[in-house]
Amino acid sequence: MKTQICIIGGGPSGLMLSQLLHLKGIDTIVLERQSREYVLGRIRAGVLEHGFAELMREAQCGERMDREGEIHEGFFIAHDGKLDRIDLHEHSGGSSVMVYGQTELTRDLYEARDRMGGKVIHNVEDVKINDVTSAAPFVTYRDGDEVVRIDCDYVIGADGFHGVSRKTIPADVLREHERLYPIGWLGVLSRTKPVSPELIYARHERGFALCSLRSQVLSRYYIQVPLTDTVEDWSDEAFWAELKKRLPEEVAARLETGPSIEKSIAPLRSFVAEPMRYGNLFLAGDAAHIVPPTGARGLNSAASDIYYLYHALVDHYQKGDDAGLEGYSAKALARVWKAQRFSWWMTMMLHTFPDGISYDRKLQETELQYLFSSEKALGSLAENYVGLPF
Repeated sequence: MKTQICIIGGGPSGLMLSQLLHLKGIDTIVLERQSREYVLGRIRAGVLEHGFAELMREAQCGERMDREGEIHEGFFIAHDGKLDRIDLHEHSGGSSVMVYGQTELTRDLYEARDRMGGKVIHNVEDVKINDVTSAAPFVTYRDGDEVVRIDCDYVIGADGFHGVSRKTIPADVLREHERLYPIGWLGVLSRTKPVSPELIYARHERGFALCSLRSQVLSRYYIQVPLTDTVEDWSDEAFWAELKKRLPEEVAARLETGPSIEKSIAPLRSFVAEPMRYGNLFLAGDAAHIVPPTGARGLNSAASDIYYLYHALVDHYQKGDDAGLEGYSAKALARVWKAQRFSWWMTMMLHTFPDGISYDRKLQETELQYLFSSEKALGSLAENYVGLPF
């Protein structure tokens, strides 16, 4: 097979880039290790920056998002038994975020690729990226006993943290920066009415909690747990009881509980790989960077990578201009590190750490007090939460 762009990874990043390039007449093939059903079964974040929502519309995939998604102009931080609201609209100059589940977003992208005859190949095994420093890179994968070769101009690695793409970059070229946190998030999805029309981030001495939602009948809740905990350690009843303890009384009193549809624990990690380009291989999304879910930067950071790659590739093919490709890594990393900073800041301010000392706890308290006493501090939080410009 031959294509212009071979995209490894059939999650939202890879599908989004494939869809955008297709609309500009640029040919792509997407390779995905898992089945479509598996990809659509993954439960992920659902808070989209203003810029991400615009990208979905440009990809002609935003109709259902605009119909069913919820625009949020603020969120709450619960602390010291009370609720304080962050007015995103006021403090960001009129911007907001869209709450729309990543599973639904991915479904919309798959349907768009199907509608336009896009080539997405699932269940590929033993993917290898070859000759990326040459003018003729190619990708191979195994289909049963057959090895299939795809010749291309460029390879996009959007295959996540454990994918093959980043590992293709030689160790003496790749620099990795990582911070592992000694805690995880236990998440529960339930078919219950959300406890709040807007997200509630809760700081509590027992640990962090988050009240989120996917729709008016589907709620997503999280509590901070030790990394040593397993899903089996937490019955639904134990989860709801602990969540209520970490919320202000007025919120806990109206919390609607029910059986969990999905339950999982996600460890918290900060990670950045540099550079995000090696020859004709470009990394995007989780293949290059991971953030803790605090502040919902993960999927949105991937969207900025796709935005830069999309425009760079269009400039290359339509104008013969390679400035965007040459500058991709530096430009993407500049925004990635800002997202890392914001996610780290939110994480450190709102969680309880097992090795924390009294000094750290007093700083957390002071950080919150300062935040709600300063219009400029609120403006900085709002600017980052709705998304820095691409």
